[in-house]
Amino acid sequence: MLRAHEPQGRLAVVPAVGLAAVVLLGMAAAPASAADPSAGRSTSYRLDLGSRGDFVAQTNLVQCVGASMQMMINMMRSTPDRTAATQLRYQQLARKSSGPRIGGRTRRGASVWGWASGLTELSAGPYRVVGVRSIDEALLIAAKAMRTTRRPVGLLMWRGRHAWVMSGFHATADPLMPRAKVTSVIVEDPLYPRDSKTWGPSPSPGSRLTVTQLSRQYVPRRHSTRSPQLSGKYVVVIPYELQHRH
Repeated sequence: MLRAHEPQGRLAVVPAVGLAAVVLLGMAAAPASAADPSAGRSTSYRLDLGSRGDFVAQTNLVQCVGASMQMMINMMRSTPDRTAATQLRYQQLARKSSGPRIGGRTRRGASVWGWASGLTELSAGPYRVVGVRSIDEALLIAAKAMRTTRRPVGLLMWRGRHAWVMSGFHATADPLMPRAKVTSVIVEDPLYPRDSKTWGPSPSPGSRLTVTQLSRQYVPRRHSTRSPQLSGKYVVVIPYELQHRH
C-alpha cells in the first residue's frame, strides 16, 4: 500500500476464479450487447485483459503496489504467479525506486513512481505516470493506452494512498475515435476481501464499476510539495509504446 490504512474485516472469501467470465489477453475487443447504466445507451466497445485467476491479494497492509504489479504482470503472461515471495520482490523493487520519505523515515510502502519504474525494470513496460484534472480524461487516457498496448493500467486511489489495477473498460466507441467516452471500468483491488473504514468496501476481483461508482474511491491526489505535477490530479500508471526511429 502506498500508505497503510486500517482495514475492516468482511465476512467474505475470494470467489472461485471459475465463476467469473474470462477474456484472455490478446483476444480482440468486441462490441458490448448490454446497456451500460452510466452511459444511458448500449456501449459499442469493451476490452478486458484479465482472467480472474490473475488476482492476487496483498499479503499485508502496505504491499498494494507489489500486489498490483503482480496482477498486472500475470495479465501479460500465460501462467499467473500468485506467490507471496514474488509479491515481496516486486514491492521491494518498487520501493527501491520510490525515494526516501520526508524526514528520512523508512519507507514501507512504494510510490507511484516506483510502481511505474518497477514494471519497466521487469520488462513489463515501459510504463509512465500521468496526472490530469478530470476523471473522464484519466479513464480515456487509460483506455487508449490499454487499446494500443494490450497491457493493464494502474489507478492511484484514495488521494494517493492505495493502488488498484484497471484490467478492462467499456466505452461508447473505440477510445482512439473522436468523442469516445469510458462508461465503466473493470478493476482489481488487492485489498479484497478486506474493507476500508474510510473508503468503504473493496470490490470483488473483476468487478465492473460505473464512473460514478469508481469516483467514490478514485479521487484526485492530495496536494504535495514533493510531487507538485500530480497534486490535485487523477493519477494513472499507463503503458506506452516506444517510438523507434528508422
